[in-house]
Amino acid sequence: MKVLAVTACPVGIAHTYMAAENLQKAGVEMGIDIKVETQGSIGVENALTDKDIEEADGIIIASDKEVSRERFAGKKLLVTGVQDGIRRPEELINRIKTGDVPVYKAGLKSAEEIKNKKKEKENPIYKHLMSGVSYMIPFIVVGGLLIAIALTLGGEQTPGGIVIPEDSFWSKINSIGAASFSFMVPILAGFIAVSIADRPGLAPGLIGGYIAATGSFYGSEAGAGFIGGIIAGFLAGYVTLAIKKIKVPKAVQPVMPIIFIPIIATLIVGLLFIYVVGGPVSAVFESLTDWLQSMQGASSILLAIILGGMIAVDMGGPFNKVAFLFGAAMIAEGNYEIMGPIAVAICIPPLGMGLATFLNKKKYQPAEREAGKASFTMGLFGITEGAIPFAAQDPLRVIPSIVVGSMTGSVIAMIGNVGDRVAHGGPIVAVLGAVDNVLMFFIAAIVGVIVTALMINLLKKDVEAEMLDPVADGMNGDETEENEVTPVIEQEESKTEEVEINKLTDITNVDLIETELAGNTRDDVIDELIRKMDAAGVLHSPEEYKEAIFARENESTTGLGMNIAIPHGKSNAVKRPTVAFGMKQDGVDWMSVDGTDAKLIFMIAVPEAAAGDAHLKILQMLSRKLMDQTFREQLLNVKTKEEAYKLLDTVQ
Repeated sequence: MKVLAVTACPVGIAHTYMAAENLQKAGVEMGIDIKVETQGSIGVENALTDKDIEEADGIIIASDKEVSRERFAGKKLLVTGVQDGIRRPEELINRIKTGDVPVYKAGLKSAEEIKNKKKEKENPIYKHLMSGVSYMIPFIVVGGLLIAIALTLGGEQTPGGIVIPEDSFWSKINSIGAASFSFMVPILAGFIAVSIADRPGLAPGLIGGYIAATGSFYGSEAGAGFIGGIIAGFLAGYVTLAIKKIKVPKAVQPVMPIIFIPIIATLIVGLLFIYVVGGPVSAVFESLTDWLQSMQGASSILLAIILGGMIAVDMGGPFNKVAFLFGAAMIAEGNYEIMGPIAVAICIPPLGMGLATFLNKKKYQPAEREAGKASFTMGLFGITEGAIPFAAQDPLRVIPSIVVGSMTGSVIAMIGNVGDRVAHGGPIVAVLGAVDNVLMFFIAAIVGVIVTALMINLLKKDVEAEMLDPVADGMNGDETEENEVTPVIEQEESKTEEVEINKLTDITNVDLIETELAGNTRDDVIDELIRKMDAAGVLHSPEEYKEAIFARENESTTGLGMNIAIPHGKSNAVKRPTVAFGMKQDGVDWMSVDGTDAKLIFMIAVPEAAAGDAHLKILQMLSRKLMDQTFREQLLNVKTKEEAYKLLDTVQ
């Protein structure tokens, strides 16, 4: 089977490539031939060819921006958001695999596309704003880095600070950087307008943004800044959209997008900004800038706390982008000490989670430890989204930890007067010379990273403990009074047999193994394994043991995730500690904690009298070995009971 995918996000940096990586990884794990095209900030990579599309069984578009679909006409097409590509890649591929996807017909939209379109319309402001920001970022980065390099290599210390000699080579580099900065607001406004009204909105948006940034048009020294640029972009976009809807004679229609719409929209936006919008917005922006620059002591610390929290709480989402845009705008106004704390906060979530996996490997699964390496690398380059896989899996522990860490680092950076001359974060900007007070930058970042790592590891349990929790509940002697006073069966047959447990095969055998379970539901599988135990002479009463099994399932699922389920029960109906093992390649819905179907099912039977040490020893042996992904894969690939028994013989 061949599946194709396209991933894209408004900014075109982290989310685009994380979704692509997760889809690719899921495809490999599921044995699916998959190719993923990325439409990132550097353009289209790994492009899908006509031959690829012709041979494909289905296509997934995981994107938060518009992706052309015409080339996929006649193919099964699943359209969803980029976050689904990051968090639910297996589910998306399974939908293609099962055929639960409509065939795309050019010009027609499926019910799912209409639903997604409605969701987009629920929050169009953020989508249009992020479109403008994505095109603006390269200009800020180029401008900031060139100015930082010029100051570092060509600047001279004077009583008034670092100055670049006017006739030097580095003065030209500084001028190029300043030129790049001058495009910031026009580009922001222009591409907000394009997002709203398509190409006809570009000229009105760019010109409106230029007017917003040039205060002389409306009698202001400072201009309206990025706030004015945002207003100009939305104004240009919606004015252009309104003009596009006006019905005109057919003879005029061909020239409307290139002559009449841009001219009329530009005049309306320009005049409105000059005579109505510019002055008030400029006054607000000047007041905001003055207030920020005058912040001292407690007020500046409060600002650092707010910015640090916003950066970390959604890792690249709306709050993160608002704080980032705020810092970038302050750079253009010459206030670098706002972007400094932001630059520190940006790198703390991924670096903190990466460090946490290094410090205490027992608390993380093998896949998480691998993600930790990638996260740490992303943090070095200032990509906050590196922490997303951890937050998606364990939000209640991860998000508070990264927020507290980022707030801590941000406050230290603010107190230490850390400045950042480029709209980016992470150690990379410090290495390239864009940071003022580099020592305090690294102190702030290191402290924040350590706070995050220690906090998450303090909150997190060991992987084995997390595995044992849902299993051991109800088997650790903490049952209700009713269970504690269960009468002991007096008959001779109720006596238990003592078994010394050193490895798993001490309490299982080939007759208790089934590599092809017939049951299609959880209850069917439980019945099947109980019958095996009964046939092996393990049970006094299958019915009583079954009651114990379902009593435990009713407390909470024994589906542990990673395709594993460990149903169990302690009962006087059990003669000796025993484990039955079954496999279901297609999987069984066990309401597992991570949503995966159970493929490896271990049923544990423990006599009431031996419910102390015996069941804990069994659980420890199983959980320790089942954490090994290689072992799970080997077990899933066995063909015979004898092969399975040989593998289980290594569990001790």
